[in-house]
Amino acid sequence: MVEPLGWLALALLVLGVVGSVAPLLPGALTSLAGVYLYWWSTDFGEPGLLAVLGLTAVGLTAVVLDYFAGPIAAKYGGASTRTTLVAAAVGFLAFFVAGPPGIILGVAGTVFALEFYRNQDANASFKTALFATIGVLASAAVQVVLTSLMLVAFVLVVFL
Repeated sequence: MVEPLGWLALALLVLGVVGSVAPLLPGALTSLAGVYLYWWSTDFGEPGLLAVLGLTAVGLTAVVLDYFAGPIAAKYGGASTRTTLVAAAVGFLAFFVAGPPGIILGVAGTVFALEFYRNQDANASFKTALFATIGVLASAAVQVVLTSLMLVAFVLVVFL
């Protein structure tokens, strides 16, 4: 039988999936909180250490993608390393000001402005900013997949 903390942990994992697309809710971190809450509530017995490490790896991958997919995509689209680093910092800070739209606008605007300053080519700067924007949006889709995977794995390990 699953105790009340187990149900709360499951609720946090479900909330984590929702948080992957909802503004101002850290999806993967919420999912990880559910995993750790359950693990703690079972005196670190369930799920096993290997499962916790695997779920942690998946969750941390989602966190990294959340904050750095746009800048990584900008780099792939031709942005300089400096632009990529500044865009990552601006996107991270913009999240706290305007949520997910802040990440998108912060990264895209920073990439466009810095690349335009660097090369004076509006078309190339727009293309690079577009890569960054697509990276940010794609990261949201990947986060939904990863947090859903965490939820399914947790249910399979704990409830079945």
